[in-house]
Amino acid sequence: MKAKANFKEGLYSTLTPNKPTLKSILIVALVWFSVQAPVQAQELQYTKPSWWFGVAAGANFNFYEGSTYKLNSDFTPPATFHEGKGVGLFVAPLLEYHRPDTRLGFMLQAGYDNRKAKFDQVVTPCDCPADLKTNISYITVEPSLRVAPFKSNFYLFGGPRLAFNLDKSFTYQLGINPAYPNQEASPAVKGDLSDVKKTIISMQIGLGYDIPLSSQNSKTQFVLSPFASFHPYFGQDPRSIETLNITTIRAGVALKFGQGRLISVPDDNAKATVIADPEVQFSVNAPANVPTQRRVREVFPLRNYVFFNLGSSEIPSRYKLLKKEEVKDFREDQLEMITPINQSGRSERQMNVYYNVINILGDRMIKNPSTTITLVGSSEQGAKDGKEMAESVKFYLVNTFGISASRITTKGQLKPNLPSVQPGGTLELDLLREGDRRVSIESSSPVLLMEFQSGPDVRVSETAAMQEAPAESYVVFDVKGANEAFSVWSVQATDESGKVQSFGPYTQESVSIPTKTILGDKPEGDYKITMTGQTKSGKAVSKETKAHIVLWTPAKIDEGLRYSVIYEFNESKAITIYDKYLTDVVAPKIPMNGTVIIQGHADIIGNDVHNLSLSQARANDVKNILGSALAKSGRTDVKFEVNGYGEDTSHSPFNNNFPEERFYNRTVIIDIFNSGK
Repeated sequence: MKAKANFKEGLYSTLTPNKPTLKSILIVALVWFSVQAPVQAQELQYTKPSWWFGVAAGANFNFYEGSTYKLNSDFTPPATFHEGKGVGLFVAPLLEYHRPDTRLGFMLQAGYDNRKAKFDQVVTPCDCPADLKTNISYITVEPSLRVAPFKSNFYLFGGPRLAFNLDKSFTYQLGINPAYPNQEASPAVKGDLSDVKKTIISMQIGLGYDIPLSSQNSKTQFVLSPFASFHPYFGQDPRSIETLNITTIRAGVALKFGQGRLISVPDDNAKATVIADPEVQFSVNAPANVPTQRRVREVFPLRNYVFFNLGSSEIPSRYKLLKKEEVKDFREDQLEMITPINQSGRSERQMNVYYNVINILGDRMIKNPSTTITLVGSSEQGAKDGKEMAESVKFYLVNTFGISASRITTKGQLKPNLPSVQPGGTLELDLLREGDRRVSIESSSPVLLMEFQSGPDVRVSETAAMQEAPAESYVVFDVKGANEAFSVWSVQATDESGKVQSFGPYTQESVSIPTKTILGDKPEGDYKITMTGQTKSGKAVSKETKAHIVLWTPAKIDEGLRYSVIYEFNESKAITIYDKYLTDVVAPKIPMNGTVIIQGHADIIGNDVHNLSLSQARANDVKNILGSALAKSGRTDVKFEVNGYGEDTSHSPFNNNFPEERFYNRTVIIDIFNSGK
């Protein structure tokens, strides 16, 4: 009971003098925040900071064990002290770095660290009680690894502690023998402990929780972070003599602040300046049936990438892998012939060609024995895992196709040379990381890569495909003035039975939709068409009209050619090799008075309005390259039809389940016909 009373007394005496200091720190910081907050424009939003600065303060609950006998060269008490406990002050400036929504970070605290204690009372040979108090304190430097296991406000930390001795004083008090209560008490002995180590190296582990004090409307954001840490006795023997050691439990709170980066949001002031919305005119053109069927032979560029599943360095099962005995019968020009008869649609036929990409590579390396390749594996887990992925592809080529291992070099790296995950990106990162986890096939031999990156010497793989309907047979929704009046608009079509279909959102003034998309299996129908637009002032505007729609049916076949070019993630400019490909290969194939139908597409990553604009920009980029090539030849006879479909799944050439499908959806499709009739 006496020991408990002494412990409480020590706790009170240690913390009470510091209460005004801690309180004043918190009050000053909160008052500053309250002054700063109104200054921030409430319509602005900021990211969470990555760098944090502040101060941490708390109490060290110290537990002493071992033996303490000789205090210094001038004084040795008549009895040995063993266990003790006490509460000391900890206060330190701090620095933290951890990017928002990540697990790993770094912490650094450096400041005052008190390890004071009062020892359990002992009885000397004269039956006199003896008390000992020590006041050992340090300047401490504590770097730590910060881990947020759930990417939340809860975090763990741990690391070394480097402490430099600042104070080593003691107070010894010999009491009077209870049998002689009138005896005069001995004066207290004060001094410094001898043999105290100047430097202590130990460790700590702990946990904490960040409580935001400000919203993301503030550029300067504050966080209050309660924490607790454990400092085991390992390395914490403060003296080079005797067996004294210290175990400490620290509890405290940190006040941190940092500055976020501005996130662009709509300007309410700009909206307030709009007085009136421009007028729009809405009309629907549903033409009579144009009995033309178009069929194309398609040139299909193969991507020189093999994508791997997250957490695995084995070639995914969706890729076609041969047995040794099947190699002699493999021919890339027969891929269309061996397509399963139940496959239909552009995506399945072309994915069958792409999933044979390693077999095509092996077949060409057999036919060209002097060629070599480099396989570059990129993995979010690091270069080692990326090299293991590359080694999986090499193992297959060596053991199945019999390619000499000396012809294949493997490398590993963290990110591909053209990564999808960009610095500062925060949205749909899982899909982007799937696209970056891949093995790239590189070679200086054109004969190996002539299908991977199309060029003038390419020997193409061709597949047959059918176009559903010519663009001139589509139902056209015209919204004149939409570019000025609306940010986006959409359409609803209601048939005689009340069934409603929705299309959009759109940003251009004219949109074409195939009649079959609207009618389904019906040959014709009457529809109420409702257009709803969102104005730039935030209002919704609706207009209605009626239309009789007739299903387009084929009557004749118009043979044509189809080419494709593939864009990188979020890019609307063709890479140099595709610019040359469009100029030297595609443009010369356009016949006199021909029609070129250009369709831009995007994958599902990102905002749908942005993807719609991106696909239109890609389609216009291809048109400009082809138009420039034709103009240099003095030709002005070609008719262009250009459309962008964004990530619209009803028009997407491929699915979006796997990274290779998403890569192929970042495409522009070029259909070339003899005429527009």
